[in-house]
Amino acid sequence: MHNLRLGWNKRGLKKLMVMAPIVARAEFGTFIAVVIGTAIYTFGVMAFTVPFRFPDSGVTGIAMLLNYTFGLSLPMLVAAANVALLIWAWKELSARMVLWTIFSVALITVLMKFMVDMSFAHTDQKLLIALIGGAIKGYGGGLVLHTGASMGGTDIVSLYMQKKYGMEIGKFNFYINMCIIGASTFIVGVENAMLGLVSVYTSSLMIDSTMSSFDMRRLVLVVTKDPSPVLSFITTELVRGATIMDAHGGYSGESRPTVMCLLTRRQTVELKRFIGENQPSSFMVVSDAREVVGKGFKSWMPR
Repeated sequence: MHNLRLGWNKRGLKKLMVMAPIVARAEFGTFIAVVIGTAIYTFGVMAFTVPFRFPDSGVTGIAMLLNYTFGLSLPMLVAAANVALLIWAWKELSARMVLWTIFSVALITVLMKFMVDMSFAHTDQKLLIALIGGAIKGYGGGLVLHTGASMGGTDIVSLYMQKKYGMEIGKFNFYINMCIIGASTFIVGVENAMLGLVSVYTSSLMIDSTMSSFDMRRLVLVVTKDPSPVLSFITTELVRGATIMDAHGGYSGESRPTVMCLLTRRQTVELKRFIGENQPSSFMVVSDAREVVGKGFKSWMPR
């Protein structure tokens, strides 16, 4: 039994060593996004929330209230509060997501410890601070959540709800955090609680906006008599796929093949220029596709 276990460990170690460079290359973009997003979020908390005694959302918000009331260490409270949620998440969510969340939470703790004694610019325009702080935290959070990771706290629950029920993360976070903001009234006062609500709402909108901006494409329909040049340009120059739909003119009854494709904003401009120069009699319709799921685009489920 001992020899068998030793052999299995050696094979597992060898497999890990072989897969490590592949995983590192595949996850390098995630690493960059998590580091940048976490740093932006932490800066928003430490520069635009804590100095003004604004309440915040989720586990971080609860930790802040304890910090305001009892003077306990904010970084340590944030780290400790995430332990139970991470244990639960290990059973409900993917190992990849949980491991990246552990990294993000650890990074938040370190950055908070580093920033806690830093001095930031102060202003009497608290509403402006609440709006800017919410936007900064939401943008940082959106960058992290887009990768399939999270920054711990209620983000873990939000990712679970999105995975199981398709709920939007920002809106779910907003509703679940109303109770935390309400409780903060007795600690930070009505005015700061209201400003905290503004900040949290702004953050939730920015999270959804940031995440959808990565998945948004332009749905393009091109009605033309000769679809071949359009298809050739899309597939060879833009390197995108396209679908031809059989259509007929409602008045003339003539055949009007319609080319459908999903492009980025830049690619849409290039296609528009090509059609204007080569097929000005064609008809082009462009609309926003908020989310595109499938091969070549967003995966069906969060990783």
